[in-house]
Formats: sequence, structure tokens, C-alpha cells
Amino acid sequence: MASATVSHVDRIESALSGESRMDEDELLAKSWERCAAEYGLDPVSKRSPTVLTARELAEFQDRAARMREVAKPELDRLYGIVRHARYVVLLTNADGIVIDHRGDEQEAAECIHWGIWLGGVWTEGVEGTNGIGTTIAEGKPVNVHRSQHFRARHASLSCSGVPLYDTHGSIAGVLDVSSFDPELSEHAHALTGSLVASVAGAIEERLFRERHRDCWIVAIQNRQGTGSLLAVDKDRRVMGYCRRAAEALREFGLGDDQSLSLWSIFARNEQIFRHKNWGDTLAQLEGLRSGYTWPAVVTPPLPASAPWSNPEYESLYWRPRLDSGPKAQLAGQTAHARGGLTPAAVALVGDYVDAHIGEAITLEALADSAGLSVYHFSRAFKETVGLTPHAFVVSRRVAKARGLLTESDLPISAIAHAVGFADQSHLARRFREAYGVSPHQLRRSGG
Repeated sequence: MASATVSHVDRIESALSGESRMDEDELLAKSWERCAAEYGLDPVSKRSPTVLTARELAEFQDRAARMREVAKPELDRLYGIVRHARYVVLLTNADGIVIDHRGDEQEAAECIHWGIWLGGVWTEGVEGTNGIGTTIAEGKPVNVHRSQHFRARHASLSCSGVPLYDTHGSIAGVLDVSSFDPELSEHAHALTGSLVASVAGAIEERLFRERHRDCWIVAIQNRQGTGSLLAVDKDRRVMGYCRRAAEALREFGLGDDQSLSLWSIFARNEQIFRHKNWGDTLAQLEGLRSGYTWPAVVTPPLPASAPWSNPEYESLYWRPRLDSGPKAQLAGQTAHARGGLTPAAVALVGDYVDAHIGEAITLEALADSAGLSVYHFSRAFKETVGLTPHAFVVSRRVAKARGLLTESDLPISAIAHAVGFADQSHLARRFREAYGVSPHQLRRSGG
């Protein structure tokens, strides 16, 4: 038995016997105990992970077809960020079967060897402690880095899993990023947990919006930077709510009321339902019980005449609203001068840029996101925001790059590509124009 394997087994046995204190957090300690006591797993087993054939996988993919379709933009966005660190993106069902993925096809054989590919089966009872199976077992986000895996075979892997909950509060699957490259993951893994959690939240919001497509969706930003979703029918009855909203409603004793009215939670304000097309309304909602006022984004039901011939339309309609701070700032603003854009239109443009930050963004696409002609959009946007559309896009790219520089150890070249710059020198030039320092200088200074 190789010395590394012996050391790993000794560490497990010492931790489980209580002879040494396990360095890992409580979730991983509980997982190790389950692996030994409940599953009877052998940490030194060399058995390869199960990877389903295409025929075996097809049935599971069909069952989750809608989830895969709704999650697609977020999977693409996540992979655009992590691919430079050789991570793969995995979307599983509630049984830990990988039903969708993003990865470098040239590394498919290597990923299949490790089981981190389409069709991989990652139940904790079979594979031991891992980012997918342990996330399902605990119902909470889990990071498992190298030797934190129970099986010695997986000790070169790093993975971060976050549960995806459906509109009924049950686990529908897991979003995970995994890497088999220990050198790269050693530097990047500190970032992956929060990054995957953010994207998982966006997928859950897309699923909620798709499930309640016939309702008005009220996205409420709270003071902690997170938010809640309510689905409201034409009579202002609450037809559905996300997990965070459910917790808040239970605190007020309202969670089990099947005929709950929106106006039993917030002060009546019918003006927030004035839009009849697919544009958002920005509003302030005053809580009846708390007395607080929250910024909210209100989206009307999916129109029957939606232009489905435009492939960008559905992605834009289901896009998340909860993770966009600019909306909270815009919500309290007054209408702009005649000829300018409304706060809702500016927010839509910002959403579109953020959702496509790593891609080429055309003026036509920006105008479409605001529902305007190119000519009217260009003039009105500069009048309202004070920047040309191109300068606005560049500013968002630079701001995103700054966040990644301070929050991650990703190479600067990888960050440049992730936020849509042609190369590292292009990023450096724009970054110096915006902040007066180079990306290297900012990173050395600590932000």
C-alpha cells in the first residue's frame, strides 16, 4: 500500500476513534462517520466510480429536461469562470446522477476516469464523502478538498457542491464544480464555494420563475444582501414563495395560510402591477408588521405573445433579479428627464450585461434588452447613465474583474477572458484607466 494511502487511512481511523481531532468542519466529520458506520466503505478501495452509458442516462435526463433547460445560461456562465482552472461544472438530479455538465472535451477521458463527467453517480453511500453525495445527505453546501474525501482514490479531487431546491422545498439536484488538478485547485478552491452558491441561487430563482410563469413575481431584496420571491396571481393572492420567503412568513405566523393576500404582508400599492408586458417595475414595499421598507422588482406574467423566435428572449425573461444590487439603488430614484430611460430599463440593460459578461455584447442586444430601437436606445442611454453603452459594458467588465482579483487566486489572464476582455493586456489597459493601477498592483495591495 502506498505511503500516501496509509497516511490517509491512519488519519481517518485516528479521527473516528477520537484519538485526534478532525480538522474538517462538522458536516465532513459526520460524513466520515456515516461512511464507516452506516455504509461500511473501505477507504482504500480502488473501485472506479460508476459512469452511466448514454442509454442509461437518457431516462434521467428526460425526467429533468426542464431543469436542464432553465439552468443552461447559469451553467454556461459558471463554466466561463472556472474553466481556466480546469474545473468541470456538474448538474445532478436528486439521486446524485450527473445529468448535465460543462467541461473540456479534450479532457473527457481523464474526467470519466475520475467520474466527474456526464453520467457520473456520486451517492455518498457508494463514493463516500464528496461534494455531491454529501451535499444531498446534509441538504447544505459542502466543500471537499483533496484528502477530506473519505476514499483515498479521490484524494486528488476538489469539489464544491450546493443543493438546488425546487418550489416545494425539496432537493431537486446539486450544482457542483470539480477538479482533478491538485495544483490549480489548491489556489482556486477558496473561491469556488461562494461562487457555486451564487450560481445555484440564480438557478433556483429561474426555476421558481418558470414554475410560476402565470403569476406576477415579486423579488424582494433584504438588508442582508439576499432576497425572497413571491408569486402573486391577478387577485394579489400569494400562490407560491421561495424557501427564504417561507421562513419569513412562518416567523409572522402566515406560512400555512392558503389564501394569503400580498396586502396582508405589505401596505397596499397597486401601482407596482402597472406593467402589462414583460418589463419589470421597480418598487418599494412597506412591511405591515416590521415597518421596514424593502426595494423590490415586480415582473408580470409571461405574455402569451412572447417572441419565442428570438433565442435570447426566454433566457432574459427568466433571468435572476435578486443578485443585482443596482436595482436596490435604482428603486428609490425618481423618473429621469424626458427622453431618457426609466430605472427599469437601465436595470434590464445591467442584467443583460451581467448575464453575458464573458461574451461579445452587441449594441443591438442591449437595445433589445431595454425594448427599444438601436437609435433611441443609444441616445437615451447616454442621457440617462452618462456613459455610452460601450463604456457602460467596459465599466461592468472592469468592476467584475476587480472583484475576482480580490476574491480569488485565479490567474489574471483567466480573469480577463472570464469577464470578456480579449486578453490580459486589454484588461490591464482598461483597468488602469478606471482605477489608476494595474491588476497586478491591485492584487498585491490586497484590493
